Amino acid sequence: MQIDPRRERGHHALRISELLLKDKKREKSFFLLCYIASVSVVLCDQATKLLAKSNISSPISVFPGFNLVLVFNRGAAWGIFSGKGDMLLTFSALVLLLIVVFHRKLTEDWPERYFALSLLCAGIVGNGIDRVCWKSVIDFLDFYVLQYHWPAFNVADSAICVGVGIFIISSLFRPTLIKSHGA
Repeated sequence: MQIDPRRERGHHALRISELLLKDKKREKSFFLLCYIASVSVVLCDQATKLLAKSNISSPISVFPGFNLVLVFNRGAAWGIFSGKGDMLLTFSALVLLLIVVFHRKLTEDWPERYFALSLLCAGIVGNGIDRVCWKSVIDFLDFYVLQYHWPAFNVADSAICVGVGIFIISSLFRPTLIKSHGA
C-alpha cells in the first residue's frame, strides 16, 4: 500500500481530479473559467497595445518611476534575437502546442497550474498576434528607478511572467505525483 504523499507531508489540498473531475459539470465550469481568463488577457493585451499605438507618440510620465512609451520590439525579452521574429513566432507556436498536448502531465491536476498555463498561453497568443500583424511586439509599460529603466513590456509579457511564477511556486510547494510501476 502506497502512502498518499499529501497526507505524509501534511498537505490537505486536493487535485482537480479529486475535486472536479468526478463531477463533469464542475470540471467544465473550471476549464471554462481558465478559458475565459485566457481570452480576457488576450483581449486586454490587444486593446492596450492598440491604445498605445494610436495615442503615444512620445513618452508620457504617469508618476515618478513609471512612463508610458511606444516600443516596437522586433526581438524577445530585452531585445534579444532582434530581427528573428519568424523564429520567435515558430518557437512560441511550438511551446503553445506542447502546453496544449501535455497540459495534464504539466499540471498534475493542481488547479493553480491550469490557471498558470492559461496565463502563459494567453501571453504567447497576445505577443504572437503582434508578430503576425506588426512584425514586432508592441511594448508600452516603462518602469524605472533614477536613470535605470526596466525593458518596456506589455500585458502579454505580464501574463507570461505571472503564469511562470505561479507554476514555479506551485511546483516548489505541491507534491509531485508519484506513479508506482506495476501497481
